[in-house]
Amino acid sequence: MRKKFTAIALIATAALLTGCSSGGGSGDKGSAKSDATAKSSVEPKGDAGDGEVTHEVTLEVQGTGKTQVYYDLDTNKGEEVSLPWQKTAKVTVVGAEHRVGHLVTLVPGSTQGDDGMLRAASCVIKVDGKKVADNQDGKSGKPCEYKLK
Repeated sequence: MRKKFTAIALIATAALLTGCSSGGGSGDKGSAKSDATAKSSVEPKGDAGDGEVTHEVTLEVQGTGKTQVYYDLDTNKGEEVSLPWQKTAKVTVVGAEHRVGHLVTLVPGSTQGDDGMLRAASCVIKVDGKKVADNQDGKSGKPCEYKLK
């Protein structure tokens, strides 16, 4: 149990640090892709002014067994879950969030691959039924994140 917790903590820390380090700077080829993903948004339902716009956001983690997931959706939470796992919530974007966005984040824990090695679980974020972010079946090493506007 101690080794599993240490591995999960190490992967989550690496994923968070990797995600934070792609925030810009000249010559950062990874940031161009991240910026393009972050700038794309699902068309808001209702009035997109300074009023409230509500979206249905679904978080998914694929795999088998149990793992830890950490997410920031309508609340910030971490929990141990059985895979495959899904959580859906209504997220309301208000005021300045229309311009700067409301960050939705999903950090999946590790799962055991076919070769017996631990790897990041596959994660997906959907907004109003449309897939807006994933981690390429866990191959990217980064958490799933999306700016909801």
